[in-house]
Amino acid sequence: MLILQLLLRVLLSQAENPDCRPQAHHQEPELEKDGDMIIGGIFSFRTTQDGYLDSFAKMPVIRPCKDFSFREFKLAHTMIFAIDEINKATDILPGVTLGYKIFNECGSTDILRAAMALVNGVEQSPISENCTKPQTVHAIIGHSGSTPTMSFARIVGRFNIPVISHFATCACLSNRKEYPSFFRTIPSDYHQSRALAQLVKHFGWMWVGALSNKNDYGINGITTFIAAAHEEGVCIEYTEAFESTGPYNEILRIVNIIKSSTSKVIMAFMSHREIKMLVEELNRQNITGLQWIGSDAWITDDSLADGPGHTLLIGSVGFTVRNAQIPGLGPFLQEVHPSQFPNSTFLRDFWEYVFDCSLTQSKVKVSCNGSEHLRDVQNSFTDVTDLRISDNIYKAVYAVAHAIDNLLSCEQNKSSISNACKKLSQIKPWQVLNVLQFVNFTISSGENVFFDNNGDSPARYELINLQSVHKGKMKVQTIGYYDASLPKGQRFSMNNVLIVWRQESTMVPVSVCSESCPPGTRKAVQKGRPVCCYDCIQCPPGEISNRTDSIACLKCHFAQWSNTRGDACNPKEVEFLSYDEIMGILLALFSVVGVFFTIVTMLIFYTYRSTPIVRANNSELSFLLLFSLTLCFLCSLTFIGRPTEWSCMLRHTAFGITFVLCISCVLGKTLVVLMAFKATLPGSNVMKCFGPVQQRLTVLAFTIIQILICVVWLTVSPPLPFMNLNPYQDKIILECNLGSAVGFWAVLGYIGLLAVICFVLAFLARKLPDNFNEAKLITFSMVIFCAVWVSFIPAYVSSPGKFIVAVEIFAILGSSYGLLFCIFLPKCYIILLRPELNTKKLVTIKTLH
Repeated sequence: MLILQLLLRVLLSQAENPDCRPQAHHQEPELEKDGDMIIGGIFSFRTTQDGYLDSFAKMPVIRPCKDFSFREFKLAHTMIFAIDEINKATDILPGVTLGYKIFNECGSTDILRAAMALVNGVEQSPISENCTKPQTVHAIIGHSGSTPTMSFARIVGRFNIPVISHFATCACLSNRKEYPSFFRTIPSDYHQSRALAQLVKHFGWMWVGALSNKNDYGINGITTFIAAAHEEGVCIEYTEAFESTGPYNEILRIVNIIKSSTSKVIMAFMSHREIKMLVEELNRQNITGLQWIGSDAWITDDSLADGPGHTLLIGSVGFTVRNAQIPGLGPFLQEVHPSQFPNSTFLRDFWEYVFDCSLTQSKVKVSCNGSEHLRDVQNSFTDVTDLRISDNIYKAVYAVAHAIDNLLSCEQNKSSISNACKKLSQIKPWQVLNVLQFVNFTISSGENVFFDNNGDSPARYELINLQSVHKGKMKVQTIGYYDASLPKGQRFSMNNVLIVWRQESTMVPVSVCSESCPPGTRKAVQKGRPVCCYDCIQCPPGEISNRTDSIACLKCHFAQWSNTRGDACNPKEVEFLSYDEIMGILLALFSVVGVFFTIVTMLIFYTYRSTPIVRANNSELSFLLLFSLTLCFLCSLTFIGRPTEWSCMLRHTAFGITFVLCISCVLGKTLVVLMAFKATLPGSNVMKCFGPVQQRLTVLAFTIIQILICVVWLTVSPPLPFMNLNPYQDKIILECNLGSAVGFWAVLGYIGLLAVICFVLAFLARKLPDNFNEAKLITFSMVIFCAVWVSFIPAYVSSPGKFIVAVEIFAILGSSYGLLFCIFLPKCYIILLRPELNTKKLVTIKTLH
């Protein structure tokens, strides 16, 4: 029953409307002109929402068609200007008239309907005539938006009708499989996104937010930007997308994210509608201090100047196509009049809006008197100072004209189109498409126009800066350039022009997650956060970083050490026991004093050499002992000063030999005491066997053994200067490497062996009944000597750096002073202070027990 009711309703409708008409909402061109060949155009002269009644669904459908877009209206008239210019020219398409059909539609659905109308060419006609009058266009210019262009370019491409866009920049449109007939006179967003990433890196904005509209243009553009930004080392704090037609709470959510974020630079890859809504809400909440980076979809759009939040966009930077001049366009736009297109509803509305009058009888506005003229007003429609996008329209129309001209003349690109030479009536859209990809021409401004294999134009941009708003127009300044055809390092360049930043500041904004790490520190990425968020860690001792934002500290050379700031390696302090320091001076002083005391003692003994106490126990050995003690004191001086190859060999061998000579003399004196006691026994002949000659030979034999040990040591592995890096990190201990440890300990062990033998013998002879028994003095001196050298061993092993040398010198001086004072001081006391005791009688009297 329901089906019958619907069928009856359709029949009644047809009876009431006998004309042949499409069964849907039928769209008519806003501006049109007949010609031999027709070029279609699709623009959106209005930007906000209105509605119409769908003839199929019989219900209202919302479409964005309310507010004026002077820019889009100017683009349409630029297309008309270019077509008129070509029709008047004699060097291109002579004798051929180009016509146009320009649709004014908003919203993807209406734009798609307009594209289908241009493809189908179905016009309303009386029933007595053929229902369809084919008027298929040979090419379509438009649309400005990427998303609506994608919606119809995919379908139109199946009919092989060229679509040339002047402002659809989505990189996805370069896909020849999806959009086989698509061309554009504006570069792809692939290049724009990478240029924006280099821009961000150039100004040091390493921490940015990324916003886009939630369509193919925004998502593809911001995705490419983020990938390129990561390659440049830039971090993205947040990425959000929204639509102007979305719920209001989406805008509030985005604003809350911006408010709570730490980044102060925002990349906005969206249309003028979204950015306008966003800054209005930011202005309402009084959120300022943001630096905006804009995509070419809004960075030069004067409609932004009408919004209450436009001041927040002052200081914005972004790339757009290069500006151009189109001779004659300005006067042409000033001559636009409703009488030129009587059927254009928009032109009438535009005229009434501009002059605030009515072309029809109205009680609200005064009637227009006919004297109105666009040359008397200033607005963005008649303004020709910024023709960046208009120039793209101009080039698109000329590209189609050159393709048709090539088909007709066969004078250009013969190798590519020789089989496509046709008469005017035979030219089809697919033939124009085949030739269009080979066009290569130069327009009046001198710019060369051509398309690559993907239908894209060369990527050349100007970097512009929105510096002010004046009379509803955004004033921009070109501050740099980007040319993708140049080598990578030369693509981006800056002008020496003053840049206006956010809040009209002249200081470059700073947007970083973490402040730069100064020299002397390195970056340590914070766990769970992007690489741009890091802590600055001080370089450990011995490592440096000599530049800002180092990711690692560099180790200094082994002979160098880091300074206190950690930003430079300085030569390590070379440390050795020198005469310039207190310790070296004191040890040298004690050595010289010891030599002095020894020489004084020697002079005393020499002066009183005939006295009994000097002659007792072999005065020759006493003088030899004093001489060896002098050498012992002097050899300690070889341990002070910068070690050299000769000083290292001399200090240890001199020490070993002189001490053996010294101990040999003491041992000889001990043996003399024992032999003297044995000689007093009846029938003893000992002293004949150990006379002066034998005593000298004994000392010589003991000393030669040490000399041989030293010779072997110096021959096999001598001590040499050595830079010891182990005790201190920031110092080099310059010392003498022992070479052969066995040789060193053999020298020391031999001295110890002689000292122990001497001590044992002296200990055994300490109670011999001489009134002046030298064995007691020798015993005490050997106790001191052994105590010093036994304590030397652990002190030597555990002492760091130059203190090893000091310990060795102390041991030498201590043992030398012990021998000198213990053996010779009592004798000097008697010689000088108790001469009455220095008699042969007292020295030789035996004590009875």
